[in-house]
Amino acid sequence: MPTQIAVVGAGIAGLSAAVALQRRGFDVTVFEERTEMSSGAGISIWPNALAALDEIGLGDAVRDAGGRVTAGAMRWRSGTWLRRPHPDRIVKALGEPLVVLQRAALTGILHAALKPGTVRPGMAVTGVEEAADGVQLRLSDGTAVRTAAAVGADGTRSLIARHLNGPLADTYTGYTAWRGVADCSIDPDLAGETMGPGLEFGHVPMGPEHTYWFVTERAPEGSAAAEGELTYLRGRYSSWVQPIPDILGSTDPAVVLRHDLYDRTEAKVWARGRLVLVGDAAHAMRPHLGQGGCQGLEDAAILAAFADGADDLRAAFARFAGFRQPRVAPLIRESALLGRIVNLRPAALSAAASWASMLAPEPLLTGHLASIASRRAFAMPTDRDVQPA
Repeated sequence: MPTQIAVVGAGIAGLSAAVALQRRGFDVTVFEERTEMSSGAGISIWPNALAALDEIGLGDAVRDAGGRVTAGAMRWRSGTWLRRPHPDRIVKALGEPLVVLQRAALTGILHAALKPGTVRPGMAVTGVEEAADGVQLRLSDGTAVRTAAAVGADGTRSLIARHLNGPLADTYTGYTAWRGVADCSIDPDLAGETMGPGLEFGHVPMGPEHTYWFVTERAPEGSAAAEGELTYLRGRYSSWVQPIPDILGSTDPAVVLRHDLYDRTEAKVWARGRLVLVGDAAHAMRPHLGQGGCQGLEDAAILAAFADGADDLRAAFARFAGFRQPRVAPLIRESALLGRIVNLRPAALSAAASWASMLAPEPLLTGHLASIASRRAFAMPTDRDVQPA
């Protein structure tokens, strides 16, 4: 009989972990408190995550569903170029272009790869109890299920992460983020970011007819624009270089998302007994490297490799955590550092940092990006990693 594993959370990390484990022969059930899982703006899937998707058999489906991006430019709000790497250099360094697609399209691909009935929507996990031979999960309908093991993929506010680590505090970073999808195309050479003093506006093509964009800006925690978020942004960025005014002008207010950004206390324990964490539950990070979802996809492929054929899932989960933590820890630190630089105060310091980026040698920056996001940056465990002598 296949070993039963429960996955808590049906986001990118949870669904991809479920696909990877199911394809390795496990009997997987995914519990998700939401009933509607199609929301979200866009997401960038970097080559490291495409390599992970290839491992679970979904890389080409994701490539076909999104637009390819080869640039990584940075301009000032006036249109002055701060950095303009050659697309061929980026593709050569990363191994292939990154793919940008609707987040709902990605989760749809993952969901479709699961056996019917794998995901149980509208079913929150409200408690967990560990035993030597399994895990019991208490559910929001008052029932309980017993399973051989459980994967916590329940995001930054993870119940499973707090069960393993105790209280994990969320600290407001001091700035908020907007995301949206515009019904217009942009020049692929402009894919990247446009900067202002303490301001960041990212924009990447998402296929031939849409553009995914995001903004970060300092703001009081919990605040909202009285006139509406998109109206506020259109006024705020009306004088910025094109295509930014056109992007905002072509966006439906209904698709604009705003979320305050938080740092969470590090989850030092990723695995204990028959419990293991993946995705944001394990390694919540700020969005500035574009690696949050990508690292969740890496987690999925690698966790399944450690679990496959394991005589003892407890040992397999511990080895997974030991293998993944050194990869993810510097990304958490760097994404936080980039956020702090963009949001330096006074804003003139942030502006100076943006202009100083022009002085960095392009091969150095490209090489560093490759160490994070290239196909070769993703590494599956060896037999020695999975079953050490």
